[in-house]
Amino acid sequence: MMSNHPPIKIIAYTDSLGIGGAEISLKHLIATASSEFEITVVGVSQFIVDFISAQRSNNSKFVLPSSKLTELFTHWRVFQQLQPDIIHFNLCSPWACATGLTAALLQPHVRVVMVNQLPLRTTHLPLWLRSRMLALRVDAQVAVGVASSRRMEDFYALGRDSVISIPNGVPDIDTVPSYPTAAHPLIVASMGRLDAMKGHDILIRSLAQVEGVSAFILGDGERRQSLAELACELGVGDRIQFHGWVDNPRDYLAQCHALVMPSRSEGFPLAMVEAMLAARPVIATRVGSMPEAVMDGQTGFLVEKNDVAGLAQALCWLRDRPDQRQTLGQNARAMATAHFTVDAMTSRYETLWRSLLTRPQVPRLRVPPLKD
Repeated sequence: MMSNHPPIKIIAYTDSLGIGGAEISLKHLIATASSEFEITVVGVSQFIVDFISAQRSNNSKFVLPSSKLTELFTHWRVFQQLQPDIIHFNLCSPWACATGLTAALLQPHVRVVMVNQLPLRTTHLPLWLRSRMLALRVDAQVAVGVASSRRMEDFYALGRDSVISIPNGVPDIDTVPSYPTAAHPLIVASMGRLDAMKGHDILIRSLAQVEGVSAFILGDGERRQSLAELACELGVGDRIQFHGWVDNPRDYLAQCHALVMPSRSEGFPLAMVEAMLAARPVIATRVGSMPEAVMDGQTGFLVEKNDVAGLAQALCWLRDRPDQRQTLGQNARAMATAHFTVDAMTSRYETLWRSLLTRPQVPRLRVPPLKD
């Protein structure tokens, strides 16, 4: 039955210049949101705007011109022109989208949502003050897990229970890829950009302590050469394959027994959920909201960040117990399908959007009382 109500007008905004988990999550959300919502994707990069909006039919999009002198005014004018009910900001860091957020907060009667994909803190006081000032004035603050929400509250003194948890989701798969034979040597995959935060060097150092384990590393970045050199230096270069950026990581998950996420900092990574939906156990560090999906000893294993020996021990456990790998993987899939699909994520955002229009706008000039 057709609704008699006009669609809720949403601007989905990002100032990202590259593709990562934050942009892929927003793409999934835009693609699956119901026709109740009329969504316009707005950004500063034509490539990113096209990428995010590609899978939604009849969507509109707008790329803001790059001019530092008139940047704030241009944002304000475009938001005025589009007349949204809600502006949904997708932040790849807590200090991203500052110009857009400022322009949005100047719009009368518009609700503003801030989604923090990565709970990071800054020691730069002006940046901290600006991030806190903006966060306190939006109508809803979201992070991608309970632990990430608490971290944002603590890092920026936002008040307890002020940040909502909505985990990122991944589209489910119709057919779970077959599992490599139990007799096959243990193969693990690791996904993510090749920088210090993702901790691939810890995986390489752990492999040097464990025989009979090889790895695929999927992703690209500034540390690719140094990681390859480290692997050769430690004598494991023949057991690690660097595949660079891949369009469909699920093809590689079919060739491995488990996923390793040795990150030093995370929000709620999509690669983790991809592996769980493919019925692969995950070895992850106790950072961000990864422990909300990886149940130690049930859907995978948790280790401390920078813990080479702990990761090596988890790899040995999986290597020596081939029959139990699939049990962990089936548990992981059950967890992911129950809680971490795109449909679950989209439903929670749609509920949030509707609820914002039924309650008063957060004051823009004064800060509401904060909870201890």
